[in-house]
Amino acid sequence: MILILLSCFLLFSCGRIDKVVSPVAVDSAPKKKIDVETIPNAIPKKEPKSRYGNPKSYVVFGKRYYVMDSGKGYIEKGIASWYGTKFHGRRTSSGETYDMYAMTAAHKSLPLPTYVKVTNLSNDKFIVVKVNDRGPFHENRIIDLSYTAAIKLDIIQKGTGLVEVKAIDPEEPKEDNLVKDDKISTQDTSFYIQVGTFSKLESAKILKQKLGSFGDNLIKISNVIVSGNTLYRVRIGPFTDTKLSDSIVSKLSDFGIFEHRIVTN
Repeated sequence: MILILLSCFLLFSCGRIDKVVSPVAVDSAPKKKIDVETIPNAIPKKEPKSRYGNPKSYVVFGKRYYVMDSGKGYIEKGIASWYGTKFHGRRTSSGETYDMYAMTAAHKSLPLPTYVKVTNLSNDKFIVVKVNDRGPFHENRIIDLSYTAAIKLDIIQKGTGLVEVKAIDPEEPKEDNLVKDDKISTQDTSFYIQVGTFSKLESAKILKQKLGSFGDNLIKISNVIVSGNTLYRVRIGPFTDTKLSDSIVSKLSDFGIFEHRIVTN
């Protein structure tokens, strides 16, 4: 998905990626229809890390990303997107060839390869894919799915979907990875952009006031108890699709906010 045509990235003599071809507005689905029911989930298996795609860190669009030593215990909710014909047949970050009909995905920080279970929180559908690529380098996305994987999750038409991504331990019984997680609730599929967490309420209020141009009704402060201490979280939302949230994320740097994450209730 990320097309790196420089040996710097492939050989990892440095952590910088100098050229990335973005899928935004230039990617598309194939013309021919496929029967995704004939394409099974990826089968998790223990594999060594890929020779390529696993530097300690790398830079894309001026931002540095750090690759995790292990995906064990990783679980995150956020926005998924997909990529198709633009990258079909091209080299992935791991060195494998991208096949939009295979059950694969791209992730910014999980080690390559990692197998993950992805659940669409709006319809309860889930898949298992092999992460063998880097991306998506969009500030409001956590994973890029292959064309087939996106069809199976039913996010092709919208282009994105709210999902939970959970790393799979290949040594666990296969059945544990192919059943619904009862802890996942699909009743509320709205999400928020969390832009700050503070130990003092006054600090949270200052940030809320600073972001007032987004609309006072969108900026919310909530509190949570962590290790006996009260923390105040500043969140923007809720959102039910990515159109408005993408617009807001693109403007956060104007307010000196360079880190954020997508959260759900």
